[in-house]
Amino acid sequence: MKNPKTLVAAGAIALALAACSMAPAYKPPEAPVADHYQPAGPWTTAQPSDQLPREGWWKLYGDERLDGLEQQLTEHNADLAAAFASYQQSRDFLAQVRADLFPQVSAGLSAQRNRASLNSPLHGASSPEYYDLYSPSAQATYEVDLWGRVRDNVAAGRASMQASAADLASVRLSLEASLADSYLQLVGVDRQVDLLQKTVDAYQRALQLTKTLHEGGAASGLDVDRAQTQLSATRSQLSQTRAQREVLLHAIAVLVGQPASDFSLDAKTDLPNLPVIPVGLPSTLLQRRPDIAAAERRTAAANAQIGVARSAFFPSLTLSAGAGYTSGAWGNLLNAPSQMWALGPSLLLDVFDGGRRRAQVASAHAAFDEASAQYRGAVLGAFQQVEDNQSLLNHYGDALVDQQDATTASDRSLKLALELYKQGADSYLDVVTAQVDALNAHLGLLSLQTNRLRASVQLVRALGGGWSQDELAPKRLAQNQAAQTASR
Repeated sequence: MKNPKTLVAAGAIALALAACSMAPAYKPPEAPVADHYQPAGPWTTAQPSDQLPREGWWKLYGDERLDGLEQQLTEHNADLAAAFASYQQSRDFLAQVRADLFPQVSAGLSAQRNRASLNSPLHGASSPEYYDLYSPSAQATYEVDLWGRVRDNVAAGRASMQASAADLASVRLSLEASLADSYLQLVGVDRQVDLLQKTVDAYQRALQLTKTLHEGGAASGLDVDRAQTQLSATRSQLSQTRAQREVLLHAIAVLVGQPASDFSLDAKTDLPNLPVIPVGLPSTLLQRRPDIAAAERRTAAANAQIGVARSAFFPSLTLSAGAGYTSGAWGNLLNAPSQMWALGPSLLLDVFDGGRRRAQVASAHAAFDEASAQYRGAVLGAFQQVEDNQSLLNHYGDALVDQQDATTASDRSLKLALELYKQGADSYLDVVTAQVDALNAHLGLLSLQTNRLRASVQLVRALGGGWSQDELAPKRLAQNQAAQTASR
């Protein structure tokens, strides 16, 4: 028997090696981060305790119908359900790779009826031609993780699961923002329909006026035709706008998981007020964007895979043990002479593989470089989106002031043109020109108001909504998993 001290020393060395990892020390990729955002506008610099709502960021707009639609999206949207299933797959894959940390135990039972070859060189005169063979057995194997291959694989699986969880949050935020954007467009279109309908009514009265004047000889047939042209063109514009409403309504139906044919929303002409959106420093964006978190976690997974690839250059140690019984008859199957067992380690090292392992390590490094570049690209893209939407909000605000002035002036011009025409001091062409200018000014005002609100939604999306990086903590992931499962 070997010296116990030697066995203890060998065991200690094996445990020490099992704590090793071939993966490089991981540091998140560096990305350029500005000190502050450029433009100033209708938002505020957030304090640590002043962030977007963690749940229901759309409640900033104070629209109960939007709140209800967003709740339906959470419960019934097909794309969100698919993203959740993808996250569940990554979670279950992690459970699979974690199983390699533990011994694998299997049991079996075989019962055979055999016929021996009479021409076999080992067949003797006393050997039976037909015989039975019964063999219950159990086996346990365990790979000693000498070089950290299993642990690195588990680390990569855990990082991939967290990336999938961040993907789920990113899909959810994108869908929420798409729904809010479509809803605001719908309300904006409803306001345009209302304006166009009122304009059609006004043009109908103007047409009647020109017909009356024409019958009295105070207006020409040309004036009647111009009034009719203006009315018909505006009716056409009204029909086209109603078609846009139907398309938007169908898009909202799909987002909330309902058939377009069964879905409807009443017209609404009051837009929500523009909310004050808390905007933090650029550095906080790295913790508040789920797509950035997903890119960072994939970089961590790629780093761990480098350790998995490197460990292939070293021998793998497997401990195995097996025991059972083998007998030709049931009656003496469990007797001591029928017992069999095997116990011992096995060491395996690839000596020559034609450069496969080197190529695998190089590929793992390239995958890490790719993930790092994608992370930096995600960071830069996030900053661009924040800056874009802040600029839009800022300049839309300035444009609204001028557009409101233009609308007021066009209304005065139209009123004056109509008065002059009634008095015979002006032609109907001037009335038509004033009508076109007034309608375009009002439509431009409605469009700017809607687009400003839409830009605020995109700014919230660019800021990550109410998400934060601590959502990827194991305890928080478990809580979110339970809540999402209960809602389905």
